[in-house]
Amino acid sequence: MQKIGDIVGSTQNAVAKFKNDDTDKYISREFQKYAYELAKELDDLAHKSLYMRLAKTTSRGLLESARGFVKDALNVESKGRLFMWKLGELKKIKK
Repeated sequence: MQKIGDIVGSTQNAVAKFKNDDTDKYISREFQKYAYELAKELDDLAHKSLYMRLAKTTSRGLLESARGFVKDALNVESKGRLFMWKLGELKKIKK
């Protein structure tokens, strides 16, 4: 058996640790989180607003297909450029 104070105290510490995590301070929607993670993965944080617009307006399936293509590519100079090219090709095929 544990004391109730120990259980409540450990729960409050866990909540306090969670609330102190300010990494997603300005992200309020799921597509924003997805776009930020995509920009980090593509080493293109300078253009994260572009990825946010794409995540909001473009189907997730197309984005995931282009993301997978970039993941599989070797010796890429610009992952962001390759991603945008593949996304354009996928949109052409879709039409």
